[in-house]
Amino acid sequence: MTDGVALAHDYATQRGGAERVALWLAEAFPGAPMYTTLYDADGTFPEFADLDLRTSALDRVGPLRRHHRLALPFLAPAVSAQRVEADVLLASSTGWAHGYRGAGRTVVYCHAPARWLYQRDRYLGGRDGASALDRLRGGVASTALSALTPALRGWDRRAAERADVYLANSTVTQRAIRDAYGIEAEILPPPPAMMPAGAEREVPGLEPGFLLCVARLLPYKNVDVLIEAARLAGRQLVIVGDGPDRARLEGLAARGRATTGCWGTPSGTGRTGGRTTLLGRVDDPELRWLYRHCSMLVAASYEDYGLSPLEAGAFGRPSVVLRDGGYLDTVVDGVTGTFFDAPEPGLVAQAVQEALGVSWDDGALTSHVETFALPRFVARLREVVDAQRGLVHTELSTPGERNP
Repeated sequence: MTDGVALAHDYATQRGGAERVALWLAEAFPGAPMYTTLYDADGTFPEFADLDLRTSALDRVGPLRRHHRLALPFLAPAVSAQRVEADVLLASSTGWAHGYRGAGRTVVYCHAPARWLYQRDRYLGGRDGASALDRLRGGVASTALSALTPALRGWDRRAAERADVYLANSTVTQRAIRDAYGIEAEILPPPPAMMPAGAEREVPGLEPGFLLCVARLLPYKNVDVLIEAARLAGRQLVIVGDGPDRARLEGLAARGRATTGCWGTPSGTGRTGGRTTLLGRVDDPELRWLYRHCSMLVAASYEDYGLSPLEAGAFGRPSVVLRDGGYLDTVVDGVTGTFFDAPEPGLVAQAVQEALGVSWDDGALTSHVETFALPRFVARLREVVDAQRGLVHTELSTPGERNP
């Protein structure tokens, strides 16, 4: 057990990098309770079921658990209503968890300042090609944002100002925190989520040597660019992920004689019959197989943190990525991958062809990944939290209150 420490995460409803980090926080501070607004066991990683999750009243509403964007108008009040009992709160936040109150000191691990306030288009994702239901959900969220933005900005900034320490996952996020709040954050990049050690299971129907894209299917991820680039390069592209842009991408892939896997299930297997194979969600053993048997990872989106190239590198696979954002922190040009300068199919196809002609050094790839290792990440988190806990004990011996 970890005495005096509590954890927080916005909502445990999906499978993404932020959720992986939340689980690492739990690993760093075993037994610590985790406060969160919503929990969808079917939508997120199974390891959350082993934690002491303390959810908000919103969690009683099933549709909100399954579609957290519908809960947007209610999340700030829900977070404010939950009181944390701990010396130190360590919050994994993309915009909500940093608002929890009651702890003696608060450390925020920030994946990005609230995208619905500062990067609204990325948060909502566009609705071209989406289903009628997805368009309805997006419309509800957009309308709510327009009405609530002034109040939410105030709530968000007050929450940031109450925090005692801010940690950022990348230089991009560090800059965004400075711009949004005027706070200087320490950069502490998270480790890769998927490592070679562990179970591995073949995905039927795929021949080794494919291009691999691992991404939530949102418009800003530019997966459509990758589909066209694979066609131009004459290479098979395998896409892992789900999201509201699915229908549009299925249409694009179908026009390129692609096949579609089993969307909406925990593990889609798919069948190869063209240049693009959409698998949907896969489980960890399948993802390990995909990383090991791809020729390279490809990504064309602007990311706050470039996590997937580290995962590919752990399996000795290079990455071909956009020369921007968080990828600049995690890809070493010519050593662990190569860049293209804009999300344009021709540029991506050219970079892929060039990368295929390089003899990549597996040792250099894996050595680079080791500099982002989990033990280093956990050790630094513990140092920061222990320092704050010491300050709480000092403050208890003097008059005054914190975080009322």
